Order: sequence, then C-alpha cells, then structure tokens
Amino acid sequence: MARIGPETPSHGQGVVFVAEPVTIAVDAMGGDFGPDVVLAGAARALAADPDLHLVVVGPSAVVEPFAAGHDRAVAQAASEVIEMGEHPAAAVRAKKDSSIVVGCRLVKEGAADGFFSAGSTGACLAAATLVVGRVKGVKRPALGQVLPAYAHPCLLIDVGANADCKPEYLVQFAQMGVVYMEALMGVENPRVGLLNIGAEDTKGDEFAQKAHGLLAASVPQFSGNCEGGNLMAGDFDVVVCDGFTGNVCLKTIEGTAKTLFRYVKDALMSSLPSKLGALLVKGDLARLKGKLSPEAYGGTPLLGVKGAVIVGHGSSSETAVANGIAVAATTVRANVAGVIADTVARAAKTTGAAQAREGEAAASDAR
Repeated sequence: MARIGPETPSHGQGVVFVAEPVTIAVDAMGGDFGPDVVLAGAARALAADPDLHLVVVGPSAVVEPFAAGHDRAVAQAASEVIEMGEHPAAAVRAKKDSSIVVGCRLVKEGAADGFFSAGSTGACLAAATLVVGRVKGVKRPALGQVLPAYAHPCLLIDVGANADCKPEYLVQFAQMGVVYMEALMGVENPRVGLLNIGAEDTKGDEFAQKAHGLLAASVPQFSGNCEGGNLMAGDFDVVVCDGFTGNVCLKTIEGTAKTLFRYVKDALMSSLPSKLGALLVKGDLARLKGKLSPEAYGGTPLLGVKGAVIVGHGSSSETAVANGIAVAATTVRANVAGVIADTVARAAKTTGAAQAREGEAAASDAR
C-alpha cells in the first residue's frame, strides 16, 4: 500500500498486493479547505502509485485543468455540491449531479473501482448505500475507523453509520471488521471485542448482553468485552459497537489527543530550560503527533457496500487526501467487498443449517 509522509505508520505490514491498475474516483469538492488541497493530495497519490488512475469529479473549471496536467487522470463534470449542513438522504436524491453522487455512480457503472471523498459523511453514506448498493446479505453497512492503539492499530466499527442498532448488526460489523484487518493490515485471526462498561460477560445493558451472546455464538474470533479504557491498549484488533457510541468514542479520542498536545506544548514553552529540552525532542514529538494524527490513516472505510468507498475527515490535508486515495486503491486490490460478500454468505448458510437442525430436533422431541 502506498503511503505518503515519512511519519505515517505502516498500515499493511506483512501484506503484499499485486501491482495492478486501479481507478479511483475523487470528489474534488469535498473537505473544508476547497479543491486546491484535494487536488494537491490527488497529485501526490498519483506520484506515489504508478498503477493508480484517477477520475476527478467536480465542476469542469476545477477538474479539467488538473486532468490536462496529469497523464493518469481524467475529468468528470459534476455541476452540484452537497454542503455539510444539508440533510444527507434528501440532498443525494435532489442533487443527482453532485460530486458525491456522480462519484458513487461511477463505481456502480464500473467506470471507477472505488471512491474517495472528504465531503459530508452522511451524504457519502447515503449515496454509497442508495447508488453503489449494499453487498447481498449485509443488513447495514458500517464505518470502521483505524485507531493508533499502543501495541498495533485497532479497527473501531461502527463509528457513525448506524446510530440505532440491533444486536445482530454487531455480528456483521465484526465479520466485516475481521475481513478488513486481515486483508489490509495483515492481521492473522484478528481478536474481536465488544465495547462495554466492564470486562465480565454479564456486564452491560440488555443490548450489550444480547450482542455479547450473539458474537460469542457466531464469531470465532470473539474474545470478550473491551472496556473504554482498554480500547487504545491494543488488546483487540477489532472492537464493535453501535454507531452512536462509536462516534462519541472516536471524537473523544481525537479531542483528548489534541488537548494533550496543547498541554505538552504549553509545558515545553513555559521556561527557557523547557524550550531547550523541546529542541532535543522535537523530532520525537513530530513522529508521535504523526502517529496519533487521523490523517495518517487517510480515511474511514464504509464496509458492506459493493465497492471501495473511503470517507475522509472534513479537515483533511493534502497528505490525508493522498493517504485516503491510497487506502481506496488498496481496498480494491485486496477485494475487500468480495471477501465480505463471501464471508456473509457463508455465515448465513451456517446459521441457516444450525436453525434447520434445531427445528428438526424440536420436531423430533414433539413426536
């Protein structure tokens, strides 16, 4: 997997992908900093991966000059933009020529293998679900965020796609998370945890207890509950939760990291000896900041749709955009959507067979 930036941690150690041409559609209008930053990131992604091709989507005046200046890029006009404040589903239905909808349509039609956007997360979710479509058998697509846990990265899923969940959804979240960590991160037999208020099996509300039972029965990699305080310790490779809890958890982690670095900066600037010490550890602090920064991981994969859809942070820098495009390309090369489809189909067949056996046993007992 191509990565941009010397401080960026490896995201796929031990995984070797066959170099093959991949086409990613890029929403030129997504992000807080405008198309200049997105296109600069796209240029860096092209430079890092000679087998990468891009379709840059946006107003002709924005995307055509970029395509003209890069051999492996083409422009796709889109006259509308979905703004952050718009209702996602309504905007996707109303603005069919928006950069997000057009990008997803390219994936559906096979003109692109994947899509990256740093625009409205809700609109990306709606467009991916309505336009690209769900993998057969997937009840709810989910957003998975790779976290820089201490021992090794950990995937937290769901982080916002499904605020209201049923316990059985978490089983598929776990299955999709396992596929992602195996395929992209090279983790063998990823350990799965359920985000909960205690490590004991009996902890949590009715939702958590039912989810625990389903995970234990259906996911071989399930290793028990994960308390919030242990999420960043690296005890688990995949941690599942409902989208409401996951989003609050993710933003708390991001906010805490920013506040911590503020405290460190204030302490290092508080006196002359501290300032001298800061010079000695400047490089180490930069590497630490890079490791904890969301831009190191480029974007959040939407798992469970029929293609590679990566949603970047609204404040994505050009480095984050480049990394997000790289993640999209690697997700395509690893055939994550295809493996998820196979995994879900096998799980459904196993569940169906088990239910049939239970039905036969019940009928036999009745006789």
